[in-house]
Amino acid sequence: MRSISILALSILLITSACSTSGSRSISLSGSGTKTPSEWVDPMIGTAHSRWFFFTPAALPFGMAKPAPSTDAHLGNADGWQAVGYDFRHTSIEGFANFHEFQVGGVVLMPTVGELKTVPGELDNVESGYRSNFDKQDEIATPGYYSVVLKDYGVKAELTSTERVALHRYTYPESDESHLIFDIGNQQGESGPVKTAQVTYTEDGRIEGFVTTLPAYIQKYQRGADLTMYFSAVADVEPDAWGTFIKDDVRPGSRSEEGVGAGLYLTFKTKEGSSVNVKVGLSYTSVENARLNLESEAKDLSFDKAWKSAVDMWNDYLGRIMVEGGTDEDMTKFYTGLYHALLGRGVASDVNGAYPKNDGGVGQIPLDENGVPLYKHYNTDAIWGAFWNLTQLWSLAYPEYYADWIQSQLLVYRDTGWLGDGIANSRYVSGVGTNFVSLAIASAYNVGIRNFDVETGYEAALKNEIEGDNRPEGAGKMDVGLFVKYGYSPYNGNYHMQSTPQGSGFAASHTMEYAFSSYAVAQLAKHLGKMDDYNKLMELSNGWKHLFDSETKLIRPKDENGKFLEDFDPLAPWIGFQEGNAVQYTYYVPHQIEELISMVGEDEFNERLNKSFEISRENIFGGGQTIDAFAGLHTMYNHGNQPNLHISWLFNFSGKPWLSQKWVRAICDEFYGTEGIHGYGFGQDEDQGQLGAWYVMAAMGLFDVKGLTGIDPKLQIGSPLFDKITIKLNKDYYKGDTFVIETRNNSKENIYIESINLNGADYNSVQLDYAKVVDGGKMVITLSDKPNFNVVLEP
Repeated sequence: MRSISILALSILLITSACSTSGSRSISLSGSGTKTPSEWVDPMIGTAHSRWFFFTPAALPFGMAKPAPSTDAHLGNADGWQAVGYDFRHTSIEGFANFHEFQVGGVVLMPTVGELKTVPGELDNVESGYRSNFDKQDEIATPGYYSVVLKDYGVKAELTSTERVALHRYTYPESDESHLIFDIGNQQGESGPVKTAQVTYTEDGRIEGFVTTLPAYIQKYQRGADLTMYFSAVADVEPDAWGTFIKDDVRPGSRSEEGVGAGLYLTFKTKEGSSVNVKVGLSYTSVENARLNLESEAKDLSFDKAWKSAVDMWNDYLGRIMVEGGTDEDMTKFYTGLYHALLGRGVASDVNGAYPKNDGGVGQIPLDENGVPLYKHYNTDAIWGAFWNLTQLWSLAYPEYYADWIQSQLLVYRDTGWLGDGIANSRYVSGVGTNFVSLAIASAYNVGIRNFDVETGYEAALKNEIEGDNRPEGAGKMDVGLFVKYGYSPYNGNYHMQSTPQGSGFAASHTMEYAFSSYAVAQLAKHLGKMDDYNKLMELSNGWKHLFDSETKLIRPKDENGKFLEDFDPLAPWIGFQEGNAVQYTYYVPHQIEELISMVGEDEFNERLNKSFEISRENIFGGGQTIDAFAGLHTMYNHGNQPNLHISWLFNFSGKPWLSQKWVRAICDEFYGTEGIHGYGFGQDEDQGQLGAWYVMAAMGLFDVKGLTGIDPKLQIGSPLFDKITIKLNKDYYKGDTFVIETRNNSKENIYIESINLNGADYNSVQLDYAKVVDGGKMVITLSDKPNFNVVLEP
């Protein structure tokens, strides 16, 4: 054993949960009373999770995301693989404070005994400062995390404000208790470190920065980098200090710079004594990191910050109150909602400073009281999010959706192009497409319009039709070809890339560009720009060029109009990004009725139903294979974005009861409540998208068109709960709440027998979005047999 002693862990065992008085509660027969946050289990799905995924101590959409890491220093070659915290690992290598897509760094680690300044390896714990831990000594709830580091006898606790991470480390008795600040090490998705700097100032602050070279920034904005700044204060003066470069230790030194740079503080501790550290964070400067700390946490104790964090989580999660479901369904619901609120964090400071695309610092406009008019956010690509996140944002978090658009428009004003994914405003397009224009149009459709609409439209239109001089970070490099031919021609010479000359993903791009053209066409119509509308609507038909009437599938076609030979409908990556022809043929959400007509309604239903029957054997994804891409060669893959709407398509093909059946089955079987079986087995929970899908499906509300219709409509499914109450934001919508009551709800009663809307019978499985946000009540009676008279239209 490495530590001086493990001590009586009774002192260090997990403390009782902090009070959450005043939080909204949920009453369930036989389940007692729980607040929404108490239903969340952050451990679900952590055996194969993305870098942002396990950050329980963070706030909703927060910048500060302190969290434990088990393998973060390994990084990942391609910038997207699972890394950071793995449920199957048994040692922790530190607590990183930044966790966003392509953003990670600033690690703290408490140790006792021999000073070690490198993290060490999973299979050789004693090779570094990492420590073993036991699962029973770990607590993870929204707003709080704690664990006992067995090798040191140290209890670590984490919580946060929006931009400040709070750490509390309780040590054993020792003359050699250390607190390590490992700044210059690669972390998670952040990429290799370019440089780092850390200083222990004369007034007792630990400050500095780390600059990294994330893989996606190098791919989409070559030569650019990303910098994270911090300013930390500890409430105990150290007895000694020093710096290091990797394992080269320099006692007494106050400042260090370079790859591998770090700093340590050493304390003489008594048994049970604690060191509290507040870490102000920023993407613009050390000075703003200090300002963020002073503004949010100067006089804030750890316990008060913890209670405030729990209250905030209950407020955000409590915007959708569900009652009367099974404990398992409640856990899935609120954990899914938690992930949807966790994945995209604020990137601007309290004073409105934000990181610009060119590496400079911009300023968000201030109101008359000096408060920024909106916030800037980091974000992964919006690819597929119109079938989950944006629908959820629009209903319960429209103010965030509005700020997300403002963030995108800041980048557009700074660069002249929208960026699908942005990390410190740098381009991180993700999959090389760009659906920001669609998401802007959808927001306008639902009434979220408190942004510069003309600039938003200008940016959206440019995103759909302009290919000249388009930077790679804006995605859609083949959009010029799409506009020229009406479809994107497939060119196998560009197997895994897209260029202005051709694309290896041309068929899936055609489907995507046609859909987003339709979306922006509706915005053009809203604004009376009819020439643009007509041009975009013509482009929205582009998918028809690739429809093969022989196979009744979408099939890649070259620039001469010739279909791809040796066509394998289940082969991924040949013309289709992260999917195949069978999966992408259904990617016509804006004109689904036309696709059904071209296939034939009976054949469409038979084929789609058979796909689900077969896919059920693989748990609607990649089976039990722990791999984000395990389901790419299947007929249906719930573990990735291109398929997330198709279980709802029976609403449009005359058999809505099959949507009710299969959506329920996916909720029950694809989603789990375990570390390994969470979002499938190792499937790609992309910044909360799969969690958000579950939330919408469990409420029985979903729009196949992703709110792109000029007057959006939601399709009605079979809710999992007896009562659902959606709190509406009065700054955006007329109503106070929309309530869904479900009668005769059970695991057997999965079909809609009848619907009553605001006291009147309602015989359609489609509902105007406006009727939801105007407030009201919908009563759905369920049965174990379908009602063939409740169809798409009355």
